[in-house]
Parts: sequence; structure tokens; C-alpha cells
Amino acid sequence: MFTQYQLPYDYNALEPVIDASTMETHHGKHHAAYTKALNELAQKAGVADRDIVDVLSSLDSIGDATLRNGIKNNGGGFYNHNLYFSVMTPNTGGQPSGELADKITQTFGSFDSFKEKISSLAVTQFGSGWAWLSVAPDKSLVLSQSANQDNPISLGTGCTPIFCIDVWEHAYYLKFKNLRAAYIAEFFNVVDWNKVAELYRAAVQ
Repeated sequence: MFTQYQLPYDYNALEPVIDASTMETHHGKHHAAYTKALNELAQKAGVADRDIVDVLSSLDSIGDATLRNGIKNNGGGFYNHNLYFSVMTPNTGGQPSGELADKITQTFGSFDSFKEKISSLAVTQFGSGWAWLSVAPDKSLVLSQSANQDNPISLGTGCTPIFCIDVWEHAYYLKFKNLRAAYIAEFFNVVDWNKVAELYRAAVQ
């Protein structure tokens, strides 16, 4: 049984960056629908008792092509949104500190350079998709983008995502309309870098 991430903040808590209507639709409708569909499909495929990372990293083990594709899409939507909503919180933003900050500077030159690079990936992702910061198997930091509900796990990269930007239109269109870049710029004002640092530490252990 897969459980939808429950927000530790109210739907209006991220305003004015992300409005309550967007949060209610995004979390309460879209994410809930992914979770429900995943549970139904996983039950049919006999994988409901497995961890979502295990499921997404071994999709080829699901013999039925229709179930496999449905789990890839809805399982990706479940996993991606669990991460997305968990790395946001009210009254945050700024920059990371400590070990994660040092690794970002070592890898990308500076936090501003990292922010520019991942923002570019998010802006240029054609259609619906995501931009990712992940920890590679060699414990380096890598950036990537993916379409639809794909992610570094389902794409077989071996990387562990620790931060993401959702660029499906339902993540921003009610407030920002077609101004995806404006949404991405504002999104950094609600990033919980303490949570991202926690995910980084877990990934490099």
C-alpha cells in the first residue's frame, strides 16, 4: 500500500509563491489520483508490498505491458510528487549550508551557478516534466531533466533524486499562466534546504 505524502503545512502556507488553489488541485487532486491509480495497478501486478524505489528501478520485472506502463506513469507521479512536496515549506528559501552547500559549490562552482543550471533544465524541458538534482552512484551531484512522470530511478540511471522542480502546467498555470520561468524563479523562495540536505546525507551514506 502506497501512502500519499501528507503536507505538514496548509494549502495556503506557501503563498504568495504558490497559491492555495494550485496546492489544493495539485496535491489534493493530481497527487491523490496518482496514488490511487498506483495502488490499484500495483495490487494487480503483485508489487503493492514493495518499496516504490524498488518498483520503479525494476519495471522490467512486471511482465504485463499495460500494467508496467501504468505503474511507470502513476508510480512516477507518486514518487515525484512525494519528493516535490517534501522539499517545500513556508518561510524558507535562501541557500543550503554545510556539507550540501560545499558539495554544490565544488560541483557547480557556486550556488548561483547551480541555480542557473537547474533552472535552465526546468525552463527548457519540452512539455510536461521535471528538473532534478540527484546523487550519482559515485556520490557526485548530477543534474538532469525528464519528461512526463519519468525520473532518474525509472530511467535506470542509478541516481538518487534529492531535489526536483515540477514543470507540469498544473504546478504553476493557475497563477503564472504561461510564464514558466517566473514560477521557477519564485519556487526557490519556498525550498526547504534543510530537507534537501537530509536527503543528501542519506544518499551518500
